[in-house]
Amino acid sequence: MEKVTYGGWKDCIRLTMGELELIATTEVGPRIIRFGFTGGQNMFGEMDGDRGQTRGESWRLYGGHRLWHAPEHPKRTYSPDNSPVPYQWSEAKNTLTLTQPVEPETGIQKEISITFEPEGSVLVTHRLTNTNLWAVELAPWALSVMAKSGRAIIPQEDPRPHPDSLLPVRPVVLWAYTDMQDPRWTWGTKYIQLTQDPNAKSSQKAGIANTKVWAAYALKGDLFVKRYAYQAGAAYPDFGSNTELYTDANILEVETLGPLSSLPPQGSVIHQERWYLFKASVGSTEAEIDSAVLPLIAKTKGF
Repeated sequence: MEKVTYGGWKDCIRLTMGELELIATTEVGPRIIRFGFTGGQNMFGEMDGDRGQTRGESWRLYGGHRLWHAPEHPKRTYSPDNSPVPYQWSEAKNTLTLTQPVEPETGIQKEISITFEPEGSVLVTHRLTNTNLWAVELAPWALSVMAKSGRAIIPQEDPRPHPDSLLPVRPVVLWAYTDMQDPRWTWGTKYIQLTQDPNAKSSQKAGIANTKVWAAYALKGDLFVKRYAYQAGAAYPDFGSNTELYTDANILEVETLGPLSSLPPQGSVIHQERWYLFKASVGSTEAEIDSAVLPLIAKTKGF
């Protein structure tokens, strides 16, 4: 762990282990602004106009990885994270914890803990704490802004023929601006893919209940994978989504969500992701994804 200047911010924290490198901001956030191979490309997108910015009352995208709480709402969701973030480094636990001051608009406190695991993965623990005097219904929502021109891949449920399977196996959730014929989407038999196009003229978003609990992003020979949990029978936001993809001309977000809960006063809820990064060239056909991605998924660990 070391303090570094990055992206116009003077007080950032750089964590490295082996080939992996991660940088978190402390002047704004909590944000993980960089994740990649040491000296390699940043898998996360960064917003040029937001670099080095601090303070102010307007919400900024910044880029990188952040924590929200669902369901989305114009005021609650877009609470600015433009102020300094206290942090703690535990050498014994190999863990950095970033704790945002309580959001004045919501009474919710956000915390992200980052642990480099011996297996070469990064455990990211997201915590929401309700400091209000009343319960709040919410779900933890972890959003990774990915770098431009890559491709997100999420798995479909295993196909089964009719009439062997009579009941539905998962929801596919669409927004009012979702166009299923947009060429950035590939609605495959085994995978849903979404490509980031810097020349796009519209936004796209979709969500699913992902019981296979992995999502990937392929970018110029690198493959980012996140693992997370799915609780069968739990209520999830957005008609039952625990995985969502969003894109426009600037970004593509790979988003995961925990279940909805009524969080009591002083209560906390956590949502964890485990991150992996591999060298892999991933083609666009489902056979190519099977060949390049599935053996890597087999090396990862869920929850």
